[in-house]
Amino acid sequence: MGQAVELSVIAPVFNEAGGVVALAREICAALEGRSFEVIFVDDASGDETRALLTGLRRDLPQLRLVGHRRNAGQSRAIRSGILAARAPLIATLDGDGQNDPADIPRLLQRFLRADAPHALAMVAGQRTKRADPQIKRLTSRVANGVRRAILGDGAADSACGLRVMRRDAFLQLPYFDHMHRYLPALLRRDGWAIEFCEVNHRSRQHGQSKYDTLGRLRASVRDLLGVMWLVSRARDPIGIDEL
Repeated sequence: MGQAVELSVIAPVFNEAGGVVALAREICAALEGRSFEVIFVDDASGDETRALLTGLRRDLPQLRLVGHRRNAGQSRAIRSGILAARAPLIATLDGDGQNDPADIPRLLQRFLRADAPHALAMVAGQRTKRADPQIKRLTSRVANGVRRAILGDGAADSACGLRVMRRDAFLQLPYFDHMHRYLPALLRRDGWAIEFCEVNHRSRQHGQSKYDTLGRLRASVRDLLGVMWLVSRARDPIGIDEL
């Protein structure tokens, strides 16, 4: 499969054997008729996730599989997939099946519309009706409010995994663990434009969440301080001209 592709879909997965086959088929069905590839990044799963995806490649020629030798987290898995991607445009979605692949064509259409800003780097999903436990929705709402007030990134739902973005813009960003939650702020820091679009959100049918509330809170405080520093140290040349 060496031909050019329009879109690379990146799905990081860790111990998602219960739903990974259905998700891969859903993604391919949603993008039927387009030129695309689907890259699942297995973050060193301990279950049958990798074996199931390996076997599925016989049925889905667009499917590629990248595997970490040890668990490195969601941000690293996303970056590994984007580094392996062949398309100039990237779509990402969570591997737990809660993001709806049917939303990808809509985000892509918005990104590619004729009147899109020249500097548009990402159209990010926003889950307006989250199918999560109440405590998770509450803590996420508070965290999003604090982050948005401090960073001014305009994102009401920075943790939504569903996005369409430019591969080259992402690869210019500084990498750190959990960076996927700060993509709007990081891209705007580099002078890119960001837009948001409402997307569907589904209840988890298989497996369990890989995050705990207290652990996420500790990491969020540390990461927020780091991103604040990065944003404060940015200097924008407005444009670069070859003279």
